[in-house]
Order: sequence, then C-alpha cells, then structure tokens
Amino acid sequence: MLELRPNCERCDVDLDPMSTDVMICTYECTWCRDCATILGACPNCGGEMMQRPRPSAARLAKDPPSTVRVFNPDLMA
Repeated sequence: MLELRPNCERCDVDLDPMSTDVMICTYECTWCRDCATILGACPNCGGEMMQRPRPSAARLAKDPPSTVRVFNPDLMA
C-alpha cells in the first residue's frame, strides 16, 4: 500500500490523493507534476518519476492518505 503523501516535497503544495498530477519515485518520494518536470529525476534517489496510482474510493476510505508532510525547501533553489 502506498503512503499517499499529502504534499510535494519541493514546493509543499497540497496534493489530492485522487489527482493524476502526482508523481512518485521508487521510494515514494512525492512531487507535483510541475516540480517533477523541472527536476527530471528524483533528487533524493536519482530514480525515475512516474504518475502515482490512484486508489479506489473504497480503498481510500479503508486506508486513508498519510498526514505526514515531507518538505525540502533546499530543492527550490
């Protein structure tokens, strides 16, 4: 089960768990599509970023998204 982190690690924008504009790497580092485009690859692990799969509504109700925010303002430079 993915964590479904609630924000972009670069710009800290809130991310909807059902959005098609959320990107993740192998380790679930999480990015908005705009930041993923700017970065090209995950700056944490060097991995490829892919669209995060969306859960079904039933699964989302059973396993809610994470509330833990991961933010690295140094990536904005």
